[in-house]
Amino acid sequence: MQNFLKLNPVSFVNGIIYLPGSKSISNRVLLLSALTNGTTTISNLLDSEDTQYMLSALKKIGIFYSLSDKNKTCYIHGNSQSFEVKHPISLFLGNAGTAIRPLLSAFSLYTNNVTLTGNNRMHERPIKHLVNALQQGGAIIEYKNNLGYPPVSTKGGFIGGLITLNGSISSQFLTSLLIIAPLALKNTTIFIKGNLVSKPYIDITIKLIKLFGIDIRHDSYSVFYITGNQQYKTPGNYTIEGDASSASYFLAAAAIKGGSVKVVGVGKKSIQGDIKFATVLEKMGAIINWGDSFIISTKSKLKAIDLDMNHIPDAAMTIAIVALFAQGTTILRNIYNWRVKETDRLSAMTKELKKVGAIVKEGKDFLSITPTDSLKSAEINTYDDHRMAMCFSLLCLSNVGVKIINPNCVIKTYPKYFQDFLTICKSQ
Repeated sequence: MQNFLKLNPVSFVNGIIYLPGSKSISNRVLLLSALTNGTTTISNLLDSEDTQYMLSALKKIGIFYSLSDKNKTCYIHGNSQSFEVKHPISLFLGNAGTAIRPLLSAFSLYTNNVTLTGNNRMHERPIKHLVNALQQGGAIIEYKNNLGYPPVSTKGGFIGGLITLNGSISSQFLTSLLIIAPLALKNTTIFIKGNLVSKPYIDITIKLIKLFGIDIRHDSYSVFYITGNQQYKTPGNYTIEGDASSASYFLAAAAIKGGSVKVVGVGKKSIQGDIKFATVLEKMGAIINWGDSFIISTKSKLKAIDLDMNHIPDAAMTIAIVALFAQGTTILRNIYNWRVKETDRLSAMTKELKKVGAIVKEGKDFLSITPTDSLKSAEINTYDDHRMAMCFSLLCLSNVGVKIINPNCVIKTYPKYFQDFLTICKSQ
């Protein structure tokens, strides 16, 4: 029997949401903290499947940590030598890209025999551009099944040097190299081949590396310069800001059906690029107000947009749903990397939007959405993708409601999403 959640039509949206910690920041800070020789206290850590995979891997190699405050506070004792594992091990990392990619780089720094594996979808997500870059720096890496895809094993050997990285598939490849390059024996220069995707996520990485005491220089994201043989220094205490990608659903709900919704945890001082979602929502007609650590979205008449969304690929998915409530045809461009996420999101979004009556055109790297005058009730497949489930929850803001298949997939980044979403909804 299929597990599903039925969301009845909602007549009004209003309230306050306190966001969980950012996934992108949480897993970066956990790894950076583990690579220091000191103790870091992390507050507002995201407690989700992806962060649990990172913590489990760190525990298995001997990194000591303790959790409190419902797993939202973590005291982690760093020890970079723990990444030199004395015996062969295999680490299962589910579908957590923010874990498998930086951990592959971290283990490639030391003499090891570590295999990194994941679920079936992870074994379909390309990793060859990262592997090629690490091999250029001396790493010995072997594919266990299919060339270019996990599972992979590393025996270490990375020492830095001159590296060319294809940046067109995932910014996580560059993030993982930037995290480990300062610890390598030699200086590292990374030349980016092609168009670097999701640049705001690289900004997050560089800011967090600086928080841990190391500066990285770059020439307009085309060449990165990293001094080797350095050591990370713990900041002592660090509070993780709210997840800006998760904020998008609540801000969108207010724009469609509010009232107003205030999301607390991100704002003008956020280091996450996905706060620019609020700016896109404003272009569509929503009324947006900013504070240092909050954003308020208020309903107004919505109109279509035609925008390059490469800078906010995750939050751009939410705009695809907002398009159903906007006047005109919305076109989301330069989103090819949707295809290598938790599912092929371009294909999945096209199929599910058509179910509810939208006119959808799917290209190699774009999506065109024209709304229907009357949305149809539908059962939405989520493809075990947390963002598909959260995006399509917004369909209950129409007059037909929605049935979400496998709603539990939100545990990847936001286990309490549906509980929180329903707190701002008033049903008919």
